[in-house]
Amino acid sequence: MLTPIIEKPRVLALANQKGGVGKTTTAINLATALAAVGMRTLILDMDPQGNASTGLGIGRHARSTSIYEVLLGEADLVDAAVPSGIPNLDIVPSTIDLSGAELELVEMERRAHRLRDAIDRQVGPTKKPLDYAYILVDCPPSLNLLSLNAMVAADAVLVPLQCEFFALEGLSLLLKTIERVRHTLNPGLDIQGVVLTMFDRRNNLCDQVARDVRAHLGAKVYQTVIPRNVRISEAPSHGKPALIYDYRCPGSEAYMRLAGELLRQERARTTEQAA
Repeated sequence: MLTPIIEKPRVLALANQKGGVGKTTTAINLATALAAVGMRTLILDMDPQGNASTGLGIGRHARSTSIYEVLLGEADLVDAAVPSGIPNLDIVPSTIDLSGAELELVEMERRAHRLRDAIDRQVGPTKKPLDYAYILVDCPPSLNLLSLNAMVAADAVLVPLQCEFFALEGLSLLLKTIERVRHTLNPGLDIQGVVLTMFDRRNNLCDQVARDVRAHLGAKVYQTVIPRNVRISEAPSHGKPALIYDYRCPGSEAYMRLAGELLRQERARTTEQAA
C-alpha cells in the first residue's frame, strides 16, 4: 500500500533558550516514536552543535548537504534530507557552518522567513513532494535568528522543560518570545505543549516545579513526564535514539506515551477545526 503524500506537514519547533533540558533528546525520541506508529517524520537539526545528527548516527561524511545550504537557498529541503536508518524517519543534518549562518542571514531578504520559505517551496502539486506528517525542528539553546526562523516556520512550539529551580523563569521568557513572534511574524503560532523532562520522583523539587508549571499553563502541560534515565543518556554515544538502544527502559516507554498523547491532542485539534 502506497503512503499518501501529505499536503502540508505539521511543523513543531522544539525550543528552550536554556541548554541541557533534554530538547535534542526529546526531538530524537519523539520523532522515533512518531515514526514507529507510521507517521513519516523529518527532523531539522538547527543547532550548530549538530547533536540531533550525531544522536541519529549521521556521520560527518553524510552531511555534504545540510540545513545551512537550505537556509541560504542553495539546496532544497527534500534533497538535503538523509535517511536515519529508522523506517519513516529522516533528518536534515547540521554542520559547523551553521554557526556562521546568523551573520549571513542578517544581510538577506526575509531573513526570519528563510526556513518557512524552504518548506513552502516543497509544498504544492508542481513541487517535489514533502511527504512527511511531521517536521520537528531542533532549535539551538538560545533565542537567536536560527530559533526565530524555526518559530516563524512552525505551526506550534513544543517546550521541553527540565524540572529545576529556574525552570519557570526561563519558561516565562520563552513564552514572551513566542507571543512576540505571533504578533509580528507568525499569527498562527501556537504552543503545542510543555513536556517535563529529567523528572525524578524522589526529588521534592521536581514535584513542586511540576505543580507550578501545571498551575501556570494547565492543559498545555503534557501528563507524560520524561524520567531521569541513564539509558537515555547513553543512547546518543551509540548514535541511536533511546527507543532503539533500549526500547524497554522507562525513558523509551515515556516517549512512546508522549507520542500517543501528542497524536490524541492532534486528533482533537483537527476535529475541532472541522466542526
